[in-house]
Amino acid sequence: MPKAILCNSNEGLSSLRLETISSPQVKADEVRIAVRYAGVNFPDTLIIQGKYQFQPEYPFSPGQEVSGEVLEVGNDVTHVKEGDFVLASMTWGGYAEETVAHKDNTYLLPPVVSFEQGAALLETYGTAIHALKDRGSLTAGETLVVLGASGGTGSAAVQLGKVMGAKVVAVCSTAAKREAVLSNGADAAIGYDDLKNQLKQFKVDVIFDPVGGDASEQAFRALRPNGRHLVVGFASGKIPTIPFNLPLLKSASVVGVFWGSFWRTNPLANRSNINMVLKWLAQKEIDVAISQTMDLKEAKHALEILMTREAIGKTVLKVR
Repeated sequence: MPKAILCNSNEGLSSLRLETISSPQVKADEVRIAVRYAGVNFPDTLIIQGKYQFQPEYPFSPGQEVSGEVLEVGNDVTHVKEGDFVLASMTWGGYAEETVAHKDNTYLLPPVVSFEQGAALLETYGTAIHALKDRGSLTAGETLVVLGASGGTGSAAVQLGKVMGAKVVAVCSTAAKREAVLSNGADAAIGYDDLKNQLKQFKVDVIFDPVGGDASEQAFRALRPNGRHLVVGFASGKIPTIPFNLPLLKSASVVGVFWGSFWRTNPLANRSNINMVLKWLAQKEIDVAISQTMDLKEAKHALEILMTREAIGKTVLKVR
């Protein structure tokens, strides 16, 4: 029988156990997958504490993206079949040797993409391309600022911003992280001190913000007229309260980004985005870099690194 990391309460890391589970049942629009690798993402740290916008019943396995081999498909699934190698995203259930994913967010794994890369792509690059393309309308020649630029989603936004022709300014908390984002393609890297005045020298058009907290308002105040501040998440743990007179006076926009809703309500548009990312990856215009690979039994440590903001880049769990 398959094994999985199970969350048994909202007590966070202490509630996680490696346990045996039954093989999940497949609905008509689902795919059952033998998981090779699982991506580790910031929402995983929230869902194990009962702080995510969706909350499953206990016990459940965290994990929002996987790569692996198709074991079974539902009656309504036609684009993948048993034995295919795939990457897929789900709201939870990924830290397991077997999981199920909705057909609309399951994709064939291209031969040039490794299982490790496949497990690190959807949540970060899917979110980033939706944010920059669909919500931010980023165009070539504009200046993009990425807060939290050394994290998984931030790293993806830096790379995609460059592919889309933008000048990318990365914001990170430490010198080591700033060095990493410059290696990832950023044109400039700065810290959070006196952020508003630092950013004003760059004539900012778009802000990609998965951080929240005090940095959000400082960054927003540096936006040019017609600028767009993309609200991606609140990794700082603090939801900012930006005064509404600022968007008015600056003729700038605060734009919400919720990729989880987008792929469910606009599956064809989302598939087009993901296929574009996969094409760029195949053409080596982007590189899904894995900073750490850990065994499934080390999931608690992998999440702890995210929660303490020590992570640089993307971590994946080797499941099989």
